[in-house]
Amino acid sequence: MKITGTELHLLAVFNSVVRNSGISAAQVELGLSQPTISNHITALEERLGVKLCQRGRRGFLLTEKGRIVHEMSQSLLATMATHESKLAELRGSLVGDLKIAAVDCLVSDPDYRLPEAIRAFVDAAPAVGIELTVERPQDILSGILDGSFDVGIGGFDNLVSGLDYQTIYHEPHALYCGRSHVLFDLPDDSLSSYDYTGYAWAHRRYWSRRRQRGWQLSEKDAFVQEIEAQLALVLSGAFLGLLPQHAARAHTEAGKLRRLPFSGPNLDVPMSLVTRTAPRPATIELFRKEILALYPGD
Repeated sequence: MKITGTELHLLAVFNSVVRNSGISAAQVELGLSQPTISNHITALEERLGVKLCQRGRRGFLLTEKGRIVHEMSQSLLATMATHESKLAELRGSLVGDLKIAAVDCLVSDPDYRLPEAIRAFVDAAPAVGIELTVERPQDILSGILDGSFDVGIGGFDNLVSGLDYQTIYHEPHALYCGRSHVLFDLPDDSLSSYDYTGYAWAHRRYWSRRRQRGWQLSEKDAFVQEIEAQLALVLSGAFLGLLPQHAARAHTEAGKLRRLPFSGPNLDVPMSLVTRTAPRPATIELFRKEILALYPGD
């Protein structure tokens, strides 16, 4: 089968639908209506002569051939993006877009230097557009693999092969409870060696089994995908939670959260800069240089 611009467009739509786990969720990213996306998937199936997915009231599910096509499309689209950037470099200028994805709840961290890195990059490459989105860690990694993102920033417990990870700083965490929690008013000396396992905790679902083994899980525990959601659960007073200290600071100062004495493992999360492995387009290399220059000691 000869691949033309039409097929590349249809594959990009299909790739977005898979990444978003369904047509409805892909609408915002693609800027297309649900019927249009569905028609695009049907057109791709007709061109390939295979059934790619099951879609309907039961949800979205890839067929085995759909899974193979998705894997091939990830490689193809990532390669195309790399070559487009290299062709631009031949003209002696940096153009196109730099697509950055970061995990949520970082802007309150004093060690988060992404804004300064973007400023330096824009000054050095004014013709390059910047796209910045907030994503879940696993979606950042898969997006870098398939070319949807160029750069990722966040804490990544579950590493994916084929990517380059460089730790740029560590995000300290601590254990917190909300104002209405039974532990909120207990004196520190009574909590210095306290066993917190009898209480419900709010965990991040994407944390690795190694990190989760640092404490005993309970049926009462809640699992979330975002730090903002975890913070809300802890503020409710119904759950304990390990939160980034910078995210909890304002609520602690306002008397809405209390930091509890706790010396458990895995309290610092390595924050990494993630890209595809070399060779990388010049735009990505320039951005890496700018952000790594802001963390000379790491």
